[in-house]
Amino acid sequence: MLDSLFYPRSIAVIGASRDKGKVGHSVLRNLKRFGYEGKLFGVNPGAGEILGIKTLPDIRSIKDEIDLAIVVVPAHLVAGVLTECKEKGVPSAVIISAGFKEAGGARREEELRGIIRESGMRVVGPNCLGIINTFNDLNATFAAGMLPKGRLAFFSQSGALGIAILDWAIGNRIGFSKFISLGNKADLNETDFIEYFIKDPETDIILGYVEDVVEGRRFLELAGKASRTKPVILVKSGGTHAGARAA
Repeated sequence: MLDSLFYPRSIAVIGASRDKGKVGHSVLRNLKRFGYEGKLFGVNPGAGEILGIKTLPDIRSIKDEIDLAIVVVPAHLVAGVLTECKEKGVPSAVIISAGFKEAGGARREEELRGIIRESGMRVVGPNCLGIINTFNDLNATFAAGMLPKGRLAFFSQSGALGIAILDWAIGNRIGFSKFISLGNKADLNETDFIEYFIKDPETDIILGYVEDVVEGRRFLELAGKASRTKPVILVKSGGTHAGARAA
C-alpha cells in the first residue's frame, strides 16, 4: 500500500531553503500554502525556521516519526539522505533532485536502487516534479498552483507534460484526485500506481503518460484488471524511431 505516500501524517522536506528561487523553498511553501494539515518539518543544517516551520539540521534530529520525506538536495547528497531515512524508518520518499541517469548519473541512480531495496521504502523519482493528493490538500511539488479536486488520477513520466497538464487543469477547472510525476522510476512505476488506483475510492478514471514500461507482463495484467472497473487511458510516446530517440 502507498498510504504513507498519499496520506502522510508527517512530512520532512530535506533541502528546505529560505531562498525563494530554490525548489526546496517552493515545495515547503506549497505544502503550507495549500493546507496540508499533518506535521511539517524542514531539514536544513543552516536554518532554524523557514516560513514559520521548524527546521532541523538532519532527519535524525526530528523526534517525531516521519511518514514521507521529500528530498530536494544536490544529487551527490541524495544517497546519504536516503540512508538516513532508512535508518529512521521512513516508509516513503519523493526524490525531486535531478542529476541521475537522465544526466549521465546512472551509477549514482543504481546506488539509490540498492538503498531502496535494502530499506523497503517506496520511492517516487528521482528527477520528478513531485506528487499531489487533492483529497487531503497535499501538494508536494514545486508547481505554481494546486489542482482542483476531482475523480481523475494522472501519472506522467514527463515532467514537462506534467506541468502542462497541471496548468491546463487549473485553467479549465478540471478536477483530479491524484497527480504523480514518475521521474526516472528508480522504484515506483506506472504499474504500481495503476494497482493502487484500482482500489482507490477517490479515483474513477486512470490517466497516464509513459515513455517506457518497466514490468511488461505485470503492467498488462494490472491494466486489464483495472479496466474492468475503471477506464484506463494511457499515452505511450516513442512509437516511431524519432520518437523513441527523443524519449
